[in-house]
Order: sequence, then structure tokens, then C-alpha cells
Amino acid sequence: MLGNFDFHCHSAVSDGLLPPAEVARRAAGNGVDLWALTDHDDLGGLPEAQAVAEAAGMGFVNGVEISIEWKGVPIHIVGLGFDREHPALTGGLAELRSGRIERAKRMGDALAAIGIPGVFEGAKRYAGNPSLISRAHFARYLVSIGIARDVPGVFQYYLTPGKPGYVDHRWATLEEAIGWIRLAGGVAVVAHPGRYKLSGAEMRRFLDDFKDLGGQGIEVTSGSHTPDHILHFARLARHYGFHASRGSDFHGPQESYVDLGRLPPLPEDLKPVWRLVG
Repeated sequence: MLGNFDFHCHSAVSDGLLPPAEVARRAAGNGVDLWALTDHDDLGGLPEAQAVAEAAGMGFVNGVEISIEWKGVPIHIVGLGFDREHPALTGGLAELRSGRIERAKRMGDALAAIGIPGVFEGAKRYAGNPSLISRAHFARYLVSIGIARDVPGVFQYYLTPGKPGYVDHRWATLEEAIGWIRLAGGVAVVAHPGRYKLSGAEMRRFLDDFKDLGGQGIEVTSGSHTPDHILHFARLARHYGFHASRGSDFHGPQESYVDLGRLPPLPEDLKPVWRLVG
């Protein structure tokens, strides 16, 4: 079995802190054998990431993390091993990105209404790619001006549903995201399932829909998963016949649950997703 693969991380093309080349070098330096960059809703970092990964002797897989909504719940779907020039995928992602700036302006207005002005302009300074300005960029700016001590604190009090800075957005549907990935020849994987506010029954209904639409994988080992999460989602992977993925969800040295390639291994009996894309 492949020693160390990491199929979930981010660069400054979306909401990571490092350029794609630096993320690639860090992954290789940490002993990753096969790696995917999975920026949110954007493929712009993939050529640079691939060039640096291959120069470092590390295998590379095209990746993306697509923002969807399922029955009112925001969920992320990772796409792996696709043709990054395929028009179905590139066009769908372009449509998703087009609404982000307007949403960010409305978030700034909502925060100004509770006495925190200028946040949209401040957040833009943290976004290397203005078309992908996100809540993470808002959070980093709010920490910098002393509104909260850290990024999780900003999310907890200001940027999650029901809080004053949260603004809804029309994300992709589950069917759209899986369709784009499959049309481009890729594999759809549920990202960090332990993070979603779904009951056990709701999670099973979601996974039923995901499988029925052609989804093939689930992140069992994730930077945000506890040992109990790993056991639970390993059981679900076996039940549904999913291939298991492993991803740090690395965003940067100061903000991540775990560093690139430093996750525990997958349970040995699971089918690793790299078999489908590596």
C-alpha cells in the first residue's frame, strides 16, 4: 500500500496561506508520496502545484473542493483525478465563483450594521484571489483588528449560520457537483464528514443520495476528525462500499489541525481512494 497520501489541502489561490509551490514543497518535505491540491472552487493553482510536485519526485493528482448545499446544509465535495480543462467542470466552478464577491460585500454590510465597519475592504487585503474572497479572509482580518483572539473564535461568534456576519449564498447542488466531477473523468469524495451538523439518520440519507448520484469516496482520516470519527466513518465506508480518502485540510502552518502528510493511516481493510486516481 502507498505509504503517505494527502488529498485535501489549500493554497493562497483560495483560502490557504501559502502559494501552491510552497504547499507542494512542504508536502514533499513531509514525506508525502502522492498529493492533491484541493482549493475551493478554483483550479488555478494546479499547473504550478503539479510542476513543483513532480520536480520534487512526488506524485500529483488534480483536485478541487466544491461548495454545495444539501437540504439547507453547507457541505463540501472533493473532486480528484479529473481533466482540469473540461468545460463542464471549469464552467460550473466559474459560476460558483461569480457570486462570492457580492456575498462578501453583503457580509461587510452586515458586520457594519453591528458596529464593525470596513471589514469587506480589510478582508480583501487577505485574499490573494479576489474572486475567492471567503469567510476565512474575513476572519483573519477580524483577528488582526482585535475582534477575536483567533480564527475559530471569529467563526463561532460572527460567521456561522445565525450569527451577525453570516450571509447565505447559492452554492452548487450535490447533483451538479458530482456531475461536473464525473463528466471531467474524476472521482467525487465527501470532505471531512465529521464537521457537518447532521444527525446519524441525516448523514445516512445524504450518503444514500451521494452514492446514488455517482459519488465514490469519503474522507475517513481528516485533519478535523477525532479517533472516534475515524472509526465511525470507516464503518460507513465499509457499509456503502466507498473508497476511503485521507486529507489534512492544511491551510497554513498557523491555522491547520494537522500538517501535510502527518495524519494517522487509514484502517488497513479499507479501499484507499488513490487506487481510483493514482
